[in-house]
Order: sequence, then structure tokens, then C-alpha cells
Amino acid sequence: MNFFIETSWDSLNHYGEELCGDKVDLVKRDKGILMVLSDGLGSGVKANILASLTSKIITSMVDAGTDIRDVVETIASTLPVCKVRNVAYSTFTMMEVDRAGNAYFVEFDNPSLVILRNGKRVFVPWVEENIAGKQIRQAHMKLQLNDFVITFSDGVIHAGVGQALNFGWQHENVVQFLEETSRPDDKAVDVQHRLLMKSSELYHGQCGDDTTVAVLRITEPVPCCVMVGPPVNPEDDDDVVNELMSCPGIRVICGGTTSQIVSKQLGREMTIDLDYISPDVPPIAHMEGIDLITEGVVTIGKVLDLLEEYSATKDPTVLKREKDGAYLLTEILVEQCTSVKFIVGRALNPAHQNPDMPISLSIKLRLVKDISECLQKLGKPAKIRYV
Repeated sequence: MNFFIETSWDSLNHYGEELCGDKVDLVKRDKGILMVLSDGLGSGVKANILASLTSKIITSMVDAGTDIRDVVETIASTLPVCKVRNVAYSTFTMMEVDRAGNAYFVEFDNPSLVILRNGKRVFVPWVEENIAGKQIRQAHMKLQLNDFVITFSDGVIHAGVGQALNFGWQHENVVQFLEETSRPDDKAVDVQHRLLMKSSELYHGQCGDDTTVAVLRITEPVPCCVMVGPPVNPEDDDDVVNELMSCPGIRVICGGTTSQIVSKQLGREMTIDLDYISPDVPPIAHMEGIDLITEGVVTIGKVLDLLEEYSATKDPTVLKREKDGAYLLTEILVEQCTSVKFIVGRALNPAHQNPDMPISLSIKLRLVKDISECLQKLGKPAKIRYV
């Protein structure tokens, strides 16, 4: 079985610093992903440079097939030496996972990663080796459906030192927190956000160290197909509707004219849902075989606003404030599917030619493009096909 590898990461800067001394790099491949979290010595500009160099060297060389021993030796000989401490230093964690669940982990001086399975930590078969004077830990293992792999910089285990906790948040305390807060419906972003926010809380909002959390989750692929607008040529209606209905996952229609075309082609009745009325977004509708039907441009414009807000905060409550079509669609795109295909019709809507409704086809196309780009920044594969 081919899994989907869901990823999420975020950082909190050392208090008073504009740049983060931690760096996460992600390489997506057809066969899986390669993710590196590196933590540069100290904080600020120098730490940022050290972490960025380390993560880029690792991802570039490993992705090219270089043995990890040569990678570590390259890092040891490449990083600039700190004149004060007389060391060239950047810790790192590397996670390489393919779509069959085969995982390869490498750690150097970072807090050890945690794997959660059914809400409990599982054993990682680490093997230690000295490479270029550095003690490196490596592990190969098979991940299972719904496993979480959580890695973090030492800003997490330093949280609370001299404030909420005398000796900081020890690794075992972090594991206990992860186990106690685990929920069956968690996504990668949920685990990442909770751990980062707990760290911030222990720091009283003023982090004494750069703090980063990166999470990956093994899950089943759930594709989503979103049909937005009718095709230019009406004779293509049948083919486009068949494309929508052939999606094995979530099916969404945006637009009144579009939904009428689907209703006609399938011979299925469409009903308007008046149970939830919003002053800002038109009501949704229902049709057998379709998971969500919304209005067009107004709704997808609100979806873009919500995605941008969520992208900035990573706060899942952003998606759940209301129950109108925009919120429902945004929740599908962020939390329920693993990839998105937009089928975007380029036919002009006669209603939009009314001077009292200055909505053009170009606006619709731009909104979908911006939504697609926003999803890709969130790590969600998204593509557009114009019809």
C-alpha cells in the first residue's frame, strides 16, 4: 500500500531575535519525503546561517544518493568556526520516509525524535557510530498507518528553565505530554501546534532559545477534486462531470451554474441547505455523490482569506469558527484531504457581466491560483486543470 506522508513544522524565535537559529528543509520525491531539522549554535544571524548550511548540505547530498558518512564529514569540514567557542557546530535530525512506510532516521545531538503509535511511544532501534569525530545515531524501521514522527530542537526541552520549571521540560516530560494530549483524529499540524504552543506557554511567551517542532504522519491518501465553473465548450460538460465523479475521494462543486450542470448530467436533484444562514457567504447545497456544493467567487474568496489566516497562525480553530460554505471547504482542503485537483471552467458567467456585480473571470482564476499556491506552501499537493 502506498501511504501519504503528511508534514507540518513551525518555529518560535529566541526572544528579541528577528531570525530563527533553527531550520527545517523538506524535499518531496515521488517515492516519499526527506526532512531535516537543524539547530545552529547560539541564536540570531550566525545560528541561522549555521542551521541553513547544515540543512541544505544534508538534503542536497542525501537526495543525490550520498552516504551519510560523507555527508557528516562534509558538514564537519564546511561549517565556519565560532571564534568565541572555537567550534563549528550545528545539530540535526534527518528523517527519510518512503510511501511504503520505510523510514531512515539520523540524529546528531538533537533531542531524540518520538514516534507515536495509537497514542503511545514506540521503540526506535538506534545504532550509534562515530563519524568525523561526531557521535551519530541511525535507525531503520517500518512505520505503520497513522504513526506520528515528532522531532524538535532543544528549545522545547529548555522551555521553562528558571521560570515554570527549575530544570526545563525534560525529554520524558515532552513524551508524556505528547501521549496525554494525543487524539485519534489528530493531523500532523495538530500535534505540531500543541507542542509548540505548550513550549511557548512554559517560556511565558518569551522563548529563551529558538524552538522548532516538525511532525510527519503516515496516512492513507484522500484526494479531493474541486470543480469551479463550467467549461468553455458546453459539449465538454459530460467529460468534465465524469472526471469529477471518478475522483475516489472528496468531491466539491463551487458555483451555481456549475452545480446545475452536474445535476443535469447526473440526473440528480440538488437541494439548498437553509439550516445555516451566513450574512457573508451564500448557502451550501446537497446532491447525492457530492460532498459539498458552494456558491462560486464569493465563497472561494473567503476560502483564500481563511487559508492565509491559517497559514500565518497554524491555529486549527481558525477553520471552525463558522459553518458556512467557506469554512466547510477550507476545512476539507486543510484537514480532510491529502491532495487537491481543481477543475476550473473558463466559461464566462452571464451574471458577472452585470455592472452592479463587477466580478470577472480573471478574478475567479486568480483566486483559485492563489488558493493552490497557499495549499502548496502548507505542504498540500495541489494542481489546476483548466477546461
